[in-house]
Amino acid sequence: MEQVQLGRPVPDFKLPDADGRGVALSDYRGRKVIVYFYPKDATPACTQEACDFRDSYEALAASGAAVIGISMDNAKSHKRFADKQRLPFVLLTDEEHKVCELFGVWQLKKLYGREYMGIVRSTFLIDENGVLVKEWRGVRVKGHVQTVLEAVRTMQ
Repeated sequence: MEQVQLGRPVPDFKLPDADGRGVALSDYRGRKVIVYFYPKDATPACTQEACDFRDSYEALAASGAAVIGISMDNAKSHKRFADKQRLPFVLLTDEEHKVCELFGVWQLKKLYGREYMGIVRSTFLIDENGVLVKEWRGVRVKGHVQTVLEAVRTMQ
């Protein structure tokens, strides 16, 4: 499958949530959708990012946006993470990294001289018609959610 491109419709996908229920991108048609990819539940940067989205969730929802977090963690891990951090949005599991590949975030990474495949922290903004309108790749957590919120607000 071809990778997503700015200005183009995002192909529909369906992944399990923390309760094992299938959630599809098309379930959100008619709403703006923020899809953010993160490497691992309960790690410091990923927890900070999730909590930043949690803390801005009401403002994002008031601007008509839904939030979806995606990582390769299993449903049980997502459930613990979401419950502990009181996350009001859905976390989806992409254990086979198919959606990660669709968005081009499954990449070769380096840490302490070791190379491995993993998720590059990235966020995508999809409009009400399912078109990708903005992307942030290789995200630094600090201030990122505020940048996303401002982008959502400018779409109104």
